[in-house]
Amino acid sequence: MKYRMTYIAAALLASSSLTGGYAFAASPSDVQIGFAAPLTGGQAHYGADFRSGVELAIADMNATNPVIGGKPVHFVLNAQDDQADPRTGTTVAQKLVDDGVVAVIGHYNSGTSIPAASIYAKAGIPEVAMATAPAYTRLGLPTTFRLLTSDTQLGSVLGDYAVKGLKFKRLAIVDDRTAYGQGVAEEFTKAAKAAGATIVDQEYTTDKAVDFRAILTKIKSSDVDAVFYGGADTQAAPMLKQMRSLAIKAPLIGPDMLQSANLIKIAGPSAEGTLAASEGSPLAQMPGGKAFADHYKAHFNQPVELYAPYAYDGTMAVFNAMKKADSTDPHVYLAALKATNMKGVTTSELSYDSYGDLKYGGVTVYKVVKGEWVPLQTVGTKQ
Repeated sequence: MKYRMTYIAAALLASSSLTGGYAFAASPSDVQIGFAAPLTGGQAHYGADFRSGVELAIADMNATNPVIGGKPVHFVLNAQDDQADPRTGTTVAQKLVDDGVVAVIGHYNSGTSIPAASIYAKAGIPEVAMATAPAYTRLGLPTTFRLLTSDTQLGSVLGDYAVKGLKFKRLAIVDDRTAYGQGVAEEFTKAAKAAGATIVDQEYTTDKAVDFRAILTKIKSSDVDAVFYGGADTQAAPMLKQMRSLAIKAPLIGPDMLQSANLIKIAGPSAEGTLAASEGSPLAQMPGGKAFADHYKAHFNQPVELYAPYAYDGTMAVFNAMKKADSTDPHVYLAALKATNMKGVTTSELSYDSYGDLKYGGVTVYKVVKGEWVPLQTVGTKQ
């Protein structure tokens, strides 16, 4: 009997190898997906939101029991904290390469994404970043892709709307001198000037500053209609409170990061009337927004904040490219990623241009009304 059972087992294994099926389920091979963003410090809430979208995409992909290259695979997340610091970002990038990741979803900041890009490119690994600085996808590297529209469109839409839509004529500009903050401020300034506004004051701070009273006092004497700040809500929130304490009644205008609930939470009543622009459409208007919101809530037991849908789409684009190329080797699936054309949560057509920028980005302008962000206008997206 013992010999008969051994023979049957051997026969089943032989049959499995001939047919390509699995008489005994083969153990999936782990495939690492890299992730990098600020997970500690003042921008940790951005990183957590970003990471959640990647985690959900990985969970959904693994639930399909994927077989790529004739072998079952299991995707695992290799998440690293770049602390929103360029030097740490390059260290993290090299670690992810050394760890053997086959794709990187990240970095979050332009200031970390740009210096890390050459490290990933040298290894042939796609970097699908949240970075919005135009320079990121103009480095001449074949591995850079963007999850959001760039500052060129974001800043220009907000600058044009501030002047033509809201009739602001005298503006003060402040930026935090990061690649992101400086870039979006420059685009806002160009658009506002083209629309007929006058820039009566230009000031600078850092992404670590907490006291803005000196530059705000100078701005107050300029009698401006609005103040534009290029940077994160970590600085924008205390800046708003200090503007009101100095009796500066002009509204604060900021880029996409101001859309997060964090600004309203920190600034309180001072946030009222604040204007912001955010990439894409409001969640409720996204083609897959409602279904994603329900799915996200069931998985994490909390509502979607801001960046998770874009992170989810970008991660799924990588998975789809791997399936199309039938390989997890980035050197093999890179061409399929460049040719991406898929329906996503955020858009009905997710595809990239020759630089790795989204063909259909879109921008929405918001305003804080009674403690809530209210969408005013959406342009350039594809529903």
